[in-house]
Amino acid sequence: KMKLYNTMTNKLEEFKTIEENKVKMYVCGPTVYNYIHLGNARPIVVFDTLARYFKYKGLEVDFVQNFTDVDDKIINRANEEGITPEELTLKYINGFFEDTEALNISQDVKRPKVTENMDEIIDIIKKLIENGFAYEKDGNVFFKVKKYEDYGKLSNQKIDELETGIRVSIAEDKDDPLDFALWKKKKDGEIYWDSPWGQGRPGWHIECSAMSKKYLGDTFDIHGGGQDLIFPHHENEIAQSRCAYHGEFARYWIHNGFVQVDGDKMSKSLGNFFLLREVLEKFSGNVVRLFILSTHYRKPINFSFENMEDTKKTLQNVVNSINKFEETIGKFSGSEKKGEISLETEKFIQSVNDFDEKFVSAMDEDMNTPQALSTIFNEIRETNKFVNEVFENGEVTFEDVEALKKSYDSLKIKLQNVFGIDLVIEKKSDNSSELTNNLIELLLKLRSDARKERNFKLSDEIRDEMKKLGVAIKDNKDGSTSFEIE
Repeated sequence: KMKLYNTMTNKLEEFKTIEENKVKMYVCGPTVYNYIHLGNARPIVVFDTLARYFKYKGLEVDFVQNFTDVDDKIINRANEEGITPEELTLKYINGFFEDTEALNISQDVKRPKVTENMDEIIDIIKKLIENGFAYEKDGNVFFKVKKYEDYGKLSNQKIDELETGIRVSIAEDKDDPLDFALWKKKKDGEIYWDSPWGQGRPGWHIECSAMSKKYLGDTFDIHGGGQDLIFPHHENEIAQSRCAYHGEFARYWIHNGFVQVDGDKMSKSLGNFFLLREVLEKFSGNVVRLFILSTHYRKPINFSFENMEDTKKTLQNVVNSINKFEETIGKFSGSEKKGEISLETEKFIQSVNDFDEKFVSAMDEDMNTPQALSTIFNEIRETNKFVNEVFENGEVTFEDVEALKKSYDSLKIKLQNVFGIDLVIEKKSDNSSELTNNLIELLLKLRSDARKERNFKLSDEIRDEMKKLGVAIKDNKDGSTSFEIE
């Protein structure tokens, strides 16, 4: 039975779906005013892997992850770039799909946009006003935080503690400084929609309450996102949804840890973030996925290019082994002889079964991907040993090949179907070889100019230094120069 850590209760809980054999899951998506960074990529990979694992266990998955395509940041960025918010968000939504395609993110996800669900957003705000949990002032609508008794339960905060952290003076358009915006009155030059309270646009938090209700209902299984969303975003979502529709909303709250750089949280505000597409220029999406899944999703993960290089080497070793198993199966299939299964092969088959069970046990224990990966690496090690001992020494039987196929299939399913890692090292479309040749040509030109100016000392220095770098220069009789990389 699978257990997941529920932020609402701060403990591991047995995971039970509302509907039999079906998981309903909502995960907060990006605000599309820039390309996604590695911190954004972590929840995308984590919850994609969780959905894949549910499918591996035979469950149907109804997965929703939104785009926030109207927001203060979007409006400000659009003004800076001199384009409309619609043009800006289209650009970065397209960028999102370009980047996540490299991460092998499943396409079996509903991705609603805020701007496409304005009727649903207005309806839930109306409901909150009708139920006495919201009020309108001068075209703005606010949620009454103190009227919802359980406010702060998700983030383990109390109302009186929250009050000490805000300004004492009450804002002109709020009854209480703790109240938050559900609908914002239009400002000059801003994008807007018509509503019962005048022209304006939704607050940030209300959008997810409206879209999760529309696509998953009043109560669903899992709500996920990064730890930074626990307060105020997810806290406010709970208040809105429970007060509007009185359902349970999400039963399990799952949050991934931060991505860090040198011990600090990766974020735009700190300026220490790496865009995912920048990382993908140096490493394949498979390497990025393996890097993210090598740390438990709830723990912080420290990004460095050195760590990424180590992950790349690990993946290369995995791919080399899988390719070796595939080649061995191809080499011996059809030519092997049937015979009695050997004790060695019997033990190997049992070990493959054991590894599958350990993999499931690790994933069932709060999606412990590092432990699950460890079982995969151990299975690869044992399979390599089996190939070396059985296929390279003595007569190979039909049973031996079938045993190897069993492990090969098991490894591919776990790595590709669950972890979403293609077992191919993608050759990056970099221009390093072209760059190298261009630099060599430049040095040759400098050397040629030096020789024309009879600066033989510089000419010889360039030749000698290039030779040290493995580039041999040949001066031809016709006065031309050629090179050869040794």
